[in-house]
Amino acid sequence: MLLSYFHTSEAVPPLLPPEEDGPDAAVVIDVLRATTTIAWALENGAEAIQAFADLGSLEDAAAGWPAARRLRAGERGGKRVEGYDLGNSPLAVTRERVESKRIFLSTTNGTRSLDRVRDVPLLLTACLPNRTAVARRLIERQALRVWIVGSGWEGDYSLEDSLAAGAVASAAIEQAVAPHMGVRCANDEMLAALALWQQWRHDTETCLRSASHGQRLIGLGNHDADFACCAAVDSLEIVPIQAEPGVLRAS
Repeated sequence: MLLSYFHTSEAVPPLLPPEEDGPDAAVVIDVLRATTTIAWALENGAEAIQAFADLGSLEDAAAGWPAARRLRAGERGGKRVEGYDLGNSPLAVTRERVESKRIFLSTTNGTRSLDRVRDVPLLLTACLPNRTAVARRLIERQALRVWIVGSGWEGDYSLEDSLAAGAVASAAIEQAVAPHMGVRCANDEMLAALALWQQWRHDTETCLRSASHGQRLIGLGNHDADFACCAAVDSLEIVPIQAEPGVLRAS
């Protein structure tokens, strides 16, 4: 398995089909907080997460869904979009709130990354809580060329997403015990992410808080519980997988 890491959706090269050496799998990461929220929403029984790069498309799709079975989740600049049911906190997607409902989601960064690689044959989302489960799924599906895409912050590098990319890669290396399932880094960005994980793996919450987006969240108010949730390594077995374009379901 060849792992490549791209630190933002803007860094992702043009997609080629797998038969032309394009990726056969992609993993989107937005630790603070979209992919953590997605994982917890599905863990708590949401029917699906439908992701949108922009709010206009979200509104159009949500309007065609029964009101009793939908929730609109919108975040811009770390804050909930005014008038929406949810923002982008993994603590808000409780079972009582989300069970059996479809969540129509648009965030500042994460859903843009999902849109960028939506045509890859196998599309997963990862966070620190499900990093080993995601690595295991990639190996089960015998993925050969995997793109790990960090969402960054409005086109800039993100420390916490790179940490999680390294966490997924490390888990894949640990899981791939069979000789024919070796895992290799395909670019320097992936090697750097692995090194970052080795540096911070025993203190992930401090890393998240130190990152520029962590500092941004701290400036917006008390997000202590969000930080603890997003930093909880291997606390989930759920793997969100794209079941149809833009729609993620539990697996």
